[in-house]
Amino acid sequence: MMEEISIKNNAQGTSEEIRIENGFIVLKHQNDTSETVLVTKDIDCSFIQFHFSLKGTSKFNFNEGAYSLNVGEESALLLYNPKRNLPINLEIGANSWLVSILISIQKFHSLFSTEAGYIDFLSTENKDKKYYNDSKITPGMAVVLHQLLNTTLNKYIQTLYTKGKAYELLSLYFNKEDADIEQCPFLIDEENILKIRKAKDIIIANMAEPPGLQELANEVGLNVKKLKVGFKQLYGDPVYTFLFDYKMEFARKMLESGEHNVNEISLRVGYSTPSHFISAFKKKYGTTPKQYVIALR
Repeated sequence: MMEEISIKNNAQGTSEEIRIENGFIVLKHQNDTSETVLVTKDIDCSFIQFHFSLKGTSKFNFNEGAYSLNVGEESALLLYNPKRNLPINLEIGANSWLVSILISIQKFHSLFSTEAGYIDFLSTENKDKKYYNDSKITPGMAVVLHQLLNTTLNKYIQTLYTKGKAYELLSLYFNKEDADIEQCPFLIDEENILKIRKAKDIIIANMAEPPGLQELANEVGLNVKKLKVGFKQLYGDPVYTFLFDYKMEFARKMLESGEHNVNEISLRVGYSTPSHFISAFKKKYGTTPKQYVIALR
């Protein structure tokens, strides 16, 4: 029986559960705080678990803490035990991102019904045995994970988008040829991915006064074209569209805290006057900051 995710501490990490269909669930965890976040979830033995640690480190605890598994940055963990439940008891480290796919063995079999021998733990000799595998996330998988975590699509098509990306992620995971052929040729090189991630970190750290595109490209060591095309491929939006969405989400959380007024927030996210910030907020969320705070109350 599935239960809702339970966050065990007060850190402001975000965990989201997206139920694709019966027996197919995607969990997204983004802990951008300096604290460890604990996530627990009951899962029965009919589910295969795929855990993808894109950023930072996480630790899975089993048997009430009797043993644990550490998952490092850009690592993937597959868990399956048909004879024992494997509830999630997960410690997500500070500044860590992790995506999990939970899929029933029945659903998973249907995906590979004619090619069961291709998947090691679906073979006849292994089908009733527990299975564990850890591996590195490939650049192709990293692209999909970033898209899953950073999508800004509206809620009505989020499930459809997540379903497609989850299938794409599983396809890349089981691609024995490891042919990481990206839609964007600039991202084949893992070094470019690291540079684009650095560009994202730079604009977030300087969101009130972000560098221009040429300056940003120079700072990370890419030309402007590679930065523009690669950033959109990795994060789903152009550089400054991504930054706008980030700033509005940052501002929204500041409003929710109740500790800052509109003037303070507008300066924090880089608007010279509150009126400009109010217009931007309304463009993003369809309401003014004041109306949003009133609605919260």
